Amino acid sequence: MSWEKTLDNYGAIIDDHLKTFLEKATKEATSYHPFIGNVYDDVREFILRKGKRLASCSTLLTYKGYKGEIDEKILSVCIGIELYRHAILVHDDMVDLDDQRRGGNTLHKKFINKYSPYDNRFGDGTAVFAGNIAYALALRKIIDSGFPQETTNKVLRLTSEGYKDVNESQILDLLFEQKDVSVKEWEIMASKRAATLFKVTLLTGAILAGASEGDLQLLTEAAENLGYSFDIQDDIIDSFAKKEEYGRSTCLDISKNKKPLHIIYALKSENPKKVEALKCLLGKQFLSYGEKDLARQLLRESGGLDAAKKASKKYAKQAKEIIAQTCLTDDVKEFFNSFIQYIEQSLEWYN
Repeated sequence: MSWEKTLDNYGAIIDDHLKTFLEKATKEATSYHPFIGNVYDDVREFILRKGKRLASCSTLLTYKGYKGEIDEKILSVCIGIELYRHAILVHDDMVDLDDQRRGGNTLHKKFINKYSPYDNRFGDGTAVFAGNIAYALALRKIIDSGFPQETTNKVLRLTSEGYKDVNESQILDLLFEQKDVSVKEWEIMASKRAATLFKVTLLTGAILAGASEGDLQLLTEAAENLGYSFDIQDDIIDSFAKKEEYGRSTCLDISKNKKPLHIIYALKSENPKKVEALKCLLGKQFLSYGEKDLARQLLRESGGLDAAKKASKKYAKQAKEIIAQTCLTDDVKEFFNSFIQYIEQSLEWYN
């Protein structure tokens, strides 16, 4: 079975449980105040939009890879993981001023548009609090999952540490818009971005399934490498994908003067004219189609794209090698291997 089909199958199971939980949470919120119920309903719609459920499925499959089965307890935790992931997305979208997420308005934009005549401050503020609510609900689902308290406490510590880490990385991501950035600085920032998310999702499933300390260490290393590879690929997609493929406008990182790895490498080109031309485009809020094409050309010709692809493939190879050393069942190893291979292969779509 392909990794996509696997995600579809298990994602559908998680979605059913997630829908039930969010409907109940919305009813509870409505009993407090009808407007708060409306906010919960908007959060519910945002979270339930069609997606791969990669975060929660990674937890579910890792658990299955050690336990040999799935149960209601781990499904409860998977709901928590999905809420945790979306708490991060809500705040990320707001800070990046993004309007679209999976074919619909981002949550802060949704609040701004829906509750006229309220203004941007209302939409942004409500989104901050809604993201915090999603995180609180995530912790509740983990606490109420039915796993032994000692094990649950380990997961709670892991998720809270992960939430702190990803917020620290987002601060650095903002800082990097204001300065020149080295490859080393990017690695420091990225070590707490997607790497942290994969660490939380993989280790949560492993801890709850009783994996050995040796395997927990291997999964930590695998998550870090997988996170680096995924981040680089995701950033390349932003610059090189077509809008109809990406589901939203492209080259947003360039317009915000962000410093993903392929741009950092491009800015280190030995061709000063190409570097200066790229710098003229970085931070320009509204890029024309021609300017986007020029930016892509500069990223190619400077060697930035190829250097970032090489780095992503290196991390992907290391992730596969480490996962092979774990005691996960063969089917789960194959799922992660095929997903990592997809990351590697997709890099060749963008030239």
